[in-house]
Amino acid sequence: MNLKYAQQFSPQKIFVLSAKHGLVHLDEEIDPYDVTLNEMSASERKEWAARVVSQLRENADLENDHFVILAGQKYRQYLLPYLRSYEVPLEGLKIGQQLQFLKEKAARE
Repeated sequence: MNLKYAQQFSPQKIFVLSAKHGLVHLDEEIDPYDVTLNEMSASERKEWAARVVSQLRENADLENDHFVILAGQKYRQYLLPYLRSYEVPLEGLKIGQQLQFLKEKAARE
C-alpha cells in the first residue's frame, strides 16, 4: 500500500528504507533479513541515518529535492535534519490508522 500511495505523487524516484541495507532502490533485490531500527540504540540509529544520508546524496539533491517520507518515526528521526524540503503524511498516526489511511488513498486510485 505504501508503494501505491507513493506512486500517486508521480515522483522521479522511490526508495525503500532498510534497517540492514540503508537506502534500497525499487528494482534492487535483497535477501530476507530480520533487522529493525526499533531494536537499535539511538547511537546505532544515528550511524544508520548517516549511511542513508550518504546514499541519498548519491541519488538526490538534499537541498532542492522534496521528499515524502512514509517511514516510521525511528526511521526518519535522524534523517529529517538533513532534508530541506519534506513531508510526513503518516506522522502522528498509529499503525492501524496508517494502514487505514493508505487503504483509503489506494482505493481512490
